[in-house]
Amino acid sequence: MNNLFRLSALAVCCALAACQAVNTTSGGAVGVERKQYMFSMLSTDQVNQMYAQSYQQTLSEASGKGVLDKSSANAKRLQAIAARLIKQAPVFRADAAQWPWEVNLIDSEELNANCGPGGKIIFYSGLIEKLQLSDDEIAAVMGHEIAHALREHSREAMSKAYGIEVAKQGAGALLGLGENSMVLADTAVQYGMTLPNSRGNENEADIIGLELSARAGYNPNAAVGLWQKMSKAGGGSQPEFMSTHPASSNRIASLQAAIPKVMPLYEQAKGQR
Repeated sequence: MNNLFRLSALAVCCALAACQAVNTTSGGAVGVERKQYMFSMLSTDQVNQMYAQSYQQTLSEASGKGVLDKSSANAKRLQAIAARLIKQAPVFRADAAQWPWEVNLIDSEELNANCGPGGKIIFYSGLIEKLQLSDDEIAAVMGHEIAHALREHSREAMSKAYGIEVAKQGAGALLGLGENSMVLADTAVQYGMTLPNSRGNENEADIIGLELSARAGYNPNAAVGLWQKMSKAGGGSQPEFMSTHPASSNRIASLQAAIPKVMPLYEQAKGQR
């Protein structure tokens, strides 16, 4: 038992040692300064590649079904809004200027949108049409999603998943990481890409997204209206977007508190346009 305990403790220590404290973004006007702990064996490039494969599979399936929308008015709106927001992303991290950004619209009744690791944006037409989103409100959604990607919230969640699995598997994870790697990867993908974001990560995405949209010349007040619409949507069923972006009771209050910080940026962007 003592040897097993020592090996398990060693596994936990190794998992902790393999985590590095990083700053994925600058603080911006909204002041997001939290350090994040990332598993050193799970690089940014690895996560981006994993998600890029999933993203391309989604697009391929949509194309095969004839629902990948490249030419509608809404598709063109998304491209135009994304171009303005992406231009502001380097304010928070310089390397985002070199990301292989993509923006796509799928014709579906789903009320959902996402920007995955590496800048892979996808919207579903139901979100735009059912909620009758204005350009400012689309920018609020997209800015929020881009913020998740800039902050690498998926990689952060995946790093936690790896640490949990290594600690649970103890010595076995240390001695047989190769044979366990696929299990760990599957768990990481589930934690990082399909489960709800933490309340803290949601707040970071809210306020960074607010600044991105303001810098791009979109009215930050639209974020408040967006979440009011979102909370009323779906009738008795929860919109898909809300399942991975749970609304907290103080979300709108936090947005309203941050709006004065970014309004000068919006007014400046409006003047330049």
